[in-house]
Amino acid sequence: MLHIVPMFDMKSLKTSTKHKLMKKILNSLIIIAIASFSTDLQAQNTGGKIKGQVIDGSQKTVEAATISLLNAKDSSVVKFSVANKTGNYQFENIPVGQYMISVSAVGHNKGYSEKVEIKNDETNILKTIELVPQPKGMAGVTVTSTRPFIEQKIDRTIINVEASVTNAGATALDVLEKSPGVTVDKDGNISLKGKQGVMVMMDGRPTYLSAAELTNYLKNLPASAIDQIEIMTNPPAKYDAAGNAGIINIKAKKNKQQGFNGSFNANYGQGKYWKGNTGINLNYRTGKVNLFANANASEWNGFQTLTIHRRFKDDATQETKAIFDQVSDMLNSSNYYSLKLGADFYVSKNTTVGFVTTGFLNPEKYSSNTTSYLQNANNKVDSIVYASSQNENKWKNGSVNLNMRHQYDSTGRELTADVDYVTYESNNNQSFSNTSYNPSWLKKGEEKLRGNLPVAIDIYSAKLDYTHPLKKDAKFEAGLKTSYVHTDNAANYYNVFIDAESIDFNKTNHFLYKENINAGYVNYNRQFKKFGVQAGLRYEHTSYNGKQHGNPQRVDSSFSRSYGNLFPTIYVSYKADKNNQWAVNYGRRISRPAYQNLNPFLFFIDNYTYQAGNPFIKPQYSDNVELTHTFKSILTTTLNYSYTKNLMTETFEQVKSLNGSDDYATIVRNGNIGKRNSAGVSLSAQVPIKKWWTGIFYSNLNYSKFSGELYGEYLNIDAINVTFNVNNQFKLNNGWSAELSGWYRTKGIEGQIMIEPMGSASVGVSKQILKQKGSLRLNVRDVFYTQFPRGHINFQNTEAYFENRRDSRVANLTFSYRFGKPIKDQRQRRKVGGADDEQNRVKVGSGS
Repeated sequence: MLHIVPMFDMKSLKTSTKHKLMKKILNSLIIIAIASFSTDLQAQNTGGKIKGQVIDGSQKTVEAATISLLNAKDSSVVKFSVANKTGNYQFENIPVGQYMISVSAVGHNKGYSEKVEIKNDETNILKTIELVPQPKGMAGVTVTSTRPFIEQKIDRTIINVEASVTNAGATALDVLEKSPGVTVDKDGNISLKGKQGVMVMMDGRPTYLSAAELTNYLKNLPASAIDQIEIMTNPPAKYDAAGNAGIINIKAKKNKQQGFNGSFNANYGQGKYWKGNTGINLNYRTGKVNLFANANASEWNGFQTLTIHRRFKDDATQETKAIFDQVSDMLNSSNYYSLKLGADFYVSKNTTVGFVTTGFLNPEKYSSNTTSYLQNANNKVDSIVYASSQNENKWKNGSVNLNMRHQYDSTGRELTADVDYVTYESNNNQSFSNTSYNPSWLKKGEEKLRGNLPVAIDIYSAKLDYTHPLKKDAKFEAGLKTSYVHTDNAANYYNVFIDAESIDFNKTNHFLYKENINAGYVNYNRQFKKFGVQAGLRYEHTSYNGKQHGNPQRVDSSFSRSYGNLFPTIYVSYKADKNNQWAVNYGRRISRPAYQNLNPFLFFIDNYTYQAGNPFIKPQYSDNVELTHTFKSILTTTLNYSYTKNLMTETFEQVKSLNGSDDYATIVRNGNIGKRNSAGVSLSAQVPIKKWWTGIFYSNLNYSKFSGELYGEYLNIDAINVTFNVNNQFKLNNGWSAELSGWYRTKGIEGQIMIEPMGSASVGVSKQILKQKGSLRLNVRDVFYTQFPRGHINFQNTEAYFENRRDSRVANLTFSYRFGKPIKDQRQRRKVGGADDEQNRVKVGSGS
């Protein structure tokens, strides 16, 4: 029984009365001490201990959480405790019986442990309890998020996708294009702070897509299926070393509540052509099982108008000898269907096993009509070529992940394992028709070509990671990984006549490629009062071989290579005071070529444009340094520098005729163009201008210099590029919110190409409905229709200018709805995925 003793004013009592009162109090304290001592002795003979740890939903420890020891029979409170700064707690001298732990912390839902039975002198280590953050405005089972659009962490930038109204109805690519520091070029290559070679991951797993094919995937992935985007310019040793510019991790929506929960969304978009997507998320989590599923379907229709002007110069005099003008009108239509199914099984309080299976189906159609005018030096038309093409492609993907997590104790010591299998299949059917005319449009001749390009890719991966906490807030990590990739690519081309076909051996080819990467890493971090230090070292060994099969007109060819590299990383942070935090980091990274880019044969695009691989292309290496200062968690300033050797990028080469003179066709292939030095400064600020108005500002100034030899020419190009992002968020009354955002990029270099300035503005409004369980969003992206790439290039004896317009101005109406009820049970769900950069290097889809 708890006795409450009132406070006395000792000065108001007489001396004798004070003495009597103090004597009574002293006697009472002695009796209580004796009783407590007796109880302790009894408990030591008949009781036990309970130890555990509590963390929040982002896997960080919760400090000063209130821990309650409950009697399992009636939930009455037996004892209280408080978690320390690492989230650990302990109860001692607990009598024999059955108990439960209850955890509460400000801003979180309550957490509960499983039942535990106490026996004599027994120490029980409970499974870590994960608290679910409880945002303000929570009513019933409805959770309304108030997360900011951009969160700046010491090692990464986080984009909360749903916090932006104009992301409703958008795609993953649209979200990336307006994310701070991220740019997407005309071919879908993603750059981060002016550097290409970004590794894009989904839920910590690679997408296994490259360049244009990754663009096609992101273009079809609705933003409504994404929770967050993590941008890491210099990832630690735990991550694969692939990705010259760092890692972009796209995190799909996951429901962390217990019980049955879900969400549904549907969107209709209208540009010149209509677009739409719908998706559903389901999660059931209780007891020892967690089941989850999500499905998405979308249809995308659009257009492109590509204008190219080429001027061919005389090799000796550099005077104009011919002019080439080309206009291509393209229509694109694609569908995307994806499904994810998975389960986590809590086989014991310390061990969890699970599986995730995913797949997508991506049928697409692409048609193009191109008119090309070949003119002499006096701009007089010599000939006209009209080309039409039809492409039908269907990509299929399936993957299975098996994962395990074992926690040895409540200190954070754990072992995780992942095994992945991923497969891709594609069958691309093409038909080309090229008709030549004289300047008066009288037909001179016609050629027809048919192509069938099947692709099969199999990827196997396994990895093991171990984490071991040490004394004095230190932690040691180590891991191993192996991956094996096999690709089979064929290009079967046929010359089509009125009543027959014949194989075109000049274009037909068959390419096989095998690759194995083995890696291991160690990582150590520790906190020294105001200083934080993390250092890691990763080793990767790569071996591969490719074979180009011959045909009656071509001989077999093969190539192989084996190499190993060390990749160090180091991070140092310093918290000067509550307003100022500093950090400096260094890391070395690698970018390997896409599998199909090693295929040496030519691929036909039109009579004047070919695409080819390059078996001699080398991986590029970059050394990156960053210095960051954060002020009041509002303003972040970053200085960065990187040096890249064997710079790998898209190159352009003029075709040579049999006699050695220049032809009018261009070969596009990936190649190494030497080295690049890049330096920049970025500013990021999230400013609460008014209670109802938050401004998010980002700017990045980057200087890049390219130098080296390419196709007999020496390149020495440098330029300054500046990017601005502005996002204004307005939180209005009665569930209304709005957004006005935009970005602008000045002139900049992409390899051999000088890209002209480009930007975009978007506006949107949102309304919470259905008791805040649903929302309606209306937005318009690229309001002024300014988001189209244009630029020029000067290579060998060719100068070229291009402009590419697409269906970028789109109005969207989106409906979303959340449903489900939580239950009181907390189980920790692990992030899954063992494969790393392999998926980023698979070409999928047209990328148009």
